[in-house]
Amino acid sequence: MIQIQNTATLSGHQNPIYTVENSQKKGIFFTAGNDKGVVEWSSETPGFIKVLFPVISSVYSLHCPASAPLLLAGERNGQVDVFNFEEQRISTVLHFHKLPVFDIKSVASKNEVLLASEDGTVSVWDLTDLKMLYSFKVSDAAARVISISQDQKTVAFGCKDNTIRVYDLKDYSLLYILDQHTMPISSLQFSPDGKQLLSGSRDAQLKVWSTVDYSLIQSIPAHLFAIYSIAFHPTLPYLATASRDKSIKIWDTENFDLKKTISIEKGYDCHHLSINKIIWEPINNELISVSDDKLLKIWRVEFEE
Repeated sequence: MIQIQNTATLSGHQNPIYTVENSQKKGIFFTAGNDKGVVEWSSETPGFIKVLFPVISSVYSLHCPASAPLLLAGERNGQVDVFNFEEQRISTVLHFHKLPVFDIKSVASKNEVLLASEDGTVSVWDLTDLKMLYSFKVSDAAARVISISQDQKTVAFGCKDNTIRVYDLKDYSLLYILDQHTMPISSLQFSPDGKQLLSGSRDAQLKVWSTVDYSLIQSIPAHLFAIYSIAFHPTLPYLATASRDKSIKIWDTENFDLKKTISIEKGYDCHHLSINKIIWEPINNELISVSDDKLLKIWRVEFEE
């Protein structure tokens, strides 16, 4: 049995919110979207803290590397702002991509950060001096999402051409191309145990791949529209998905059975428009969701035997 409670609905954004990211400091998280700034929030209070820094264009991606006191924000114009928490300012702006940066992930074992762009390329940067090391073409269409395996040996990119491309993190050589989705990939996540890769697409399918040989294990008609976010619970065998269909769904990770649907239709005070990103916050393991409706919501999800 799963009990759901909406513990907070926070407003302040004037436009759609595209992304949300936990800080390295517990109890703090950040949001950004089609506004002119990145916003800092408390998950403990919960509530608004401040606008952390202004931006030039819409922000599609935020990332806080575990190994550095930084927040990276990928903008629509292609630049990535690097906010340094120790200096309390934007210390660097990464200029390489000319089109939107849709996702940012870091590889702690290599001290590198990866940027995926609408131009179909991925650029690799040194996390210490923030100099670009190299770039490589992933797709002729946009590279939308990045997921890095728990052992930090493999990285997967979800692309607008309906494919997932899996690379070796040692030398960024291409290992596999997965082409079972019929529409662009919009979410991607390796499982915590490293045995599976999950992908969500605009085709509304949630697909489960074995990381042994990247064969397709299961295909689930999970939502009515695009699946924009996949988030594994930090400690329990469950995951959440969020969609353009304005719902959040909770699944078990053993058989991928649907356990709960959070939506207005199910009687919850849920979002009225597309849900663009979900994350689990690390203190109470509550779920945070952000939406085109300009709101962010915090959900207490209680798992009972």
